Amino acid sequence: MKKLLHATIAGIALFTMSVTPTSSVDAAAKKFKNCTELNKTYKGGVAKNKTVKNVGGKTKYKPHVDAALYQANITKDRDKDGIACER
Repeated sequence: MKKLLHATIAGIALFTMSVTPTSSVDAAAKKFKNCTELNKTYKGGVAKNKTVKNVGGKTKYKPHVDAALYQANITKDRDKDGIACER
């Protein structure tokens, strides 16, 4: 009975390790050519964190928060408020 239990546990462990995806390297954040391209995917632009406030005036859409994506497109944040391509 003990051998069967150990074999079952080993089989389950082996199965879960083979099914679980492993991410060795995270995909790099996409760098867009310009704000028009970025806004096709992220209508409100991209914010570096959820606490940033827009200094450029009223916006129509809420920005997507993603620090890595913001860093990849930091040159598109012309007013330096922490949101790239806000609309």
